[in-house]
Amino acid sequence: MKIYHNPRCAKSRDTLKIIKEKGVEPEIVEYLKETPSKEELKEVINMLGVSPQEIIRKGEADYKENFKGKDLSDEEWIDAMVEYPKLIERPIVIKGDKAVIGRPPENVNELL
Repeated sequence: MKIYHNPRCAKSRDTLKIIKEKGVEPEIVEYLKETPSKEELKEVINMLGVSPQEIIRKGEADYKENFKGKDLSDEEWIDAMVEYPKLIERPIVIKGDKAVIGRPPENVNELL
């Protein structure tokens, strides 16, 4: 199991806590320090079954300053997330070929 985690985010911390309470020690990727590659993001988006735009954090300053009101292609959104990792919705938890977004944190139970 892997979690794309931001330790400053309460939802991310809560999701990680649920995972550990089930006795699982996931691989923790602090994605703001270790930004996923384009290929990794494409894989994760595919596992989530969403479009790239659906995992963009529209409340972030990076979004408002650089992307608000823009109509970008899927490829361009992925490039934006690589350049501005704060745009990536968090946390994302992966197990095998399935992934969920921990909003709410209880979503992770689908993978446990």
